[in-house]
Amino acid sequence: FDALFLLFEHRGLYYRGWEQISRIMEWLSENWQTPDKGIWEVRGGDRAFLHSRVMCWVAFERTIRAMGRQGMPAPLEQWRQVRDTIYKEIMDKGWSEEKQSFVQYYGGDAVDASALLISLTGFTAPADPRMLKTLDRIEKELTHAPHVYRYRTDQAADDGLKGTEGTFSICSFWYIEALARAGRIEEARENLEQMFTYANHLGLYSEEIGPTGEAEGNFPQAFTHLALIRACYLLNEALGD
Repeated sequence: FDALFLLFEHRGLYYRGWEQISRIMEWLSENWQTPDKGIWEVRGGDRAFLHSRVMCWVAFERTIRAMGRQGMPAPLEQWRQVRDTIYKEIMDKGWSEEKQSFVQYYGGDAVDASALLISLTGFTAPADPRMLKTLDRIEKELTHAPHVYRYRTDQAADDGLKGTEGTFSICSFWYIEALARAGRIEEARENLEQMFTYANHLGLYSEEIGPTGEAEGNFPQAFTHLALIRACYLLNEALGD
């Protein structure tokens, strides 16, 4: 929905697009509370994952803005109520007072790097105290700069996978963008420059990076490069270059 909103912002929303999105939003209005497998497609059972709920909020927030801007017919007030309900629920159930961090799923206490998207999507301000504390917690538990694990396998929801895993490149670039948005520009730049050294001779990244710097997982991975582009663009803007 972020990508769609950018498209609509530059090209406008056409009638066919309005029809399709209206159907999606009608379905989402009735199903956003349904437990799912989350961004990492865990195999240990469906839960109320934080990332999924944040993305539902994004869908409503972006659609309300896009349709409202063009005056398209839509139940905007109903969607605003759903959006606000999701926001309040996330702030209530997705936050752990004990951890002083947003957590992977409601009722859990595991930290997940996907919580970085709370800032990147605009769900909270980058300098919101809860976001800054979450960033601190992710640094303490998941980060070995410039690398970031997606979660600790001994604490997070059972992903059904055996053995250990490397750091996730997409999470490392989310982390860099979150640092830049939080005003920690020099740290973001240093981490980005370090990540550049883990690309291959063509500038491509694998899904994961192993303990000795080897490429692991899917290669190349498109999502990783999208996160790289976002991080570079944001940091460039912050540096004024």
